[in-house]
Amino acid sequence: MASIELVEKVVITPENPTPKRRMFLSNIDLSLVVYLDTASFFDPPSTAMSFSEICEKFYSALSKLFVHYDFMAGRLAPSLQENDRFEIDCNGAGVVVAAARTGRRLSEFGLVSAPNPELRELVAFLHEDDEEELDLKDKPLVSFQLTQFGCGSLALASHYNHCTLDGIAIRDLEANMAALTRGDSLFIAPHADRTMLKARTPPKISHPHFEYSKFTDTDKTFTVRGTTAATITKQPMSDDQTCVLCLSPQQIFSLKKSAMKDSNLKNCTTFQVVAARIWKARSIATKMPEEKTSTMLFPVDARKRVVPEIADGFAGNALVPGFALATVKELMELEDACHIRKVQEGIERLDDEYVRSGIDWLEVNRGVPCREDCFSLVAWWRLGLEEQVFAWGRLKCATPIELKPGLVLLLPGPAGEGGLSICLDLPEDQMQKFCRIMLEA
Repeated sequence: MASIELVEKVVITPENPTPKRRMFLSNIDLSLVVYLDTASFFDPPSTAMSFSEICEKFYSALSKLFVHYDFMAGRLAPSLQENDRFEIDCNGAGVVVAAARTGRRLSEFGLVSAPNPELRELVAFLHEDDEEELDLKDKPLVSFQLTQFGCGSLALASHYNHCTLDGIAIRDLEANMAALTRGDSLFIAPHADRTMLKARTPPKISHPHFEYSKFTDTDKTFTVRGTTAATITKQPMSDDQTCVLCLSPQQIFSLKKSAMKDSNLKNCTTFQVVAARIWKARSIATKMPEEKTSTMLFPVDARKRVVPEIADGFAGNALVPGFALATVKELMELEDACHIRKVQEGIERLDDEYVRSGIDWLEVNRGVPCREDCFSLVAWWRLGLEEQVFAWGRLKCATPIELKPGLVLLLPGPAGEGGLSICLDLPEDQMQKFCRIMLEA
């Protein structure tokens, strides 16, 4: 079986000189100082375009892109004004790009629309041997690997620090990247100023914040405000089974119909009804004691919830964790409508004051997203990444490469069929029970 071979590895810097400056990172950003790997896939180019031509178009687009996203070409550094906090040194150091080839066909990599261990090869040249000891301030904030398969298909994988951008901002960046590869102008002008999300002075915590846990020295995934000693750590490999459960449009409609029948719900969205059922099914399947409180987190976009609203094109993190919590006994015994209502309340409570109270809570408590008896549900399918058209073709699908512990993903359903795919890791016996509960009428 052919392995992936490195063609070249380059550093791309902004096409034009960019101002040397320091950029403030909000407490939302700094609760997410962790690297994530994602991959996007393309069919073979419909026009005669060599791999070297594709690489050159990509390199050129990136050099133009990072004039506008200059902070992405910078490095994390200790704050000059505030102890025990990170900011971005916009120093134009650049991003790393690897070009690679393999004789294997894309079909040999298994399912590419969901996390899959085979896909780790697509970031093989973005992870350094000494990565565990590498200080964050010495590591590029984003790097890319462009891989050509034996069948002519392409993969564009990224390894980026989540403190720079949330999913919506990543979507905007990729739309701009795609436009520049085509020779077009930016799709949307980015603005990265996060000062509108600064903590208040003095902090004012006006709500309890069950969505966060206090930071501890043993927590190696996230850092709040950053420390110069923070290092990159590899996630332990899970022995659990990664499962993708597809819900058809008809099954989703049945869940909604059942929840609305004989209940006081006025309406419910696809996300709300599916999230509520996942919360119930996972909490029961993992054999949590009935008296335990199960917490489900789900990112909610705060851009239009804060005052003043954050303008379109915000290049930062403005997704804050909504939450729903209940005892396992309640999840087992109460009707689905009750669980859906708790999900709705988790979204509704996120007004301007709640969001700012949460930012202040992070300022005081150095918090991280909740960990105890908790999991996170991410609606990846709503990002619409598949709409991007690059010079070499339309993006056919995109996925995180690895499923992080405690994460459940909602992905697009099978091509042409609609619906949703639920991706999660559980031991086989628990996965079977999860699927049974999800599919109950």
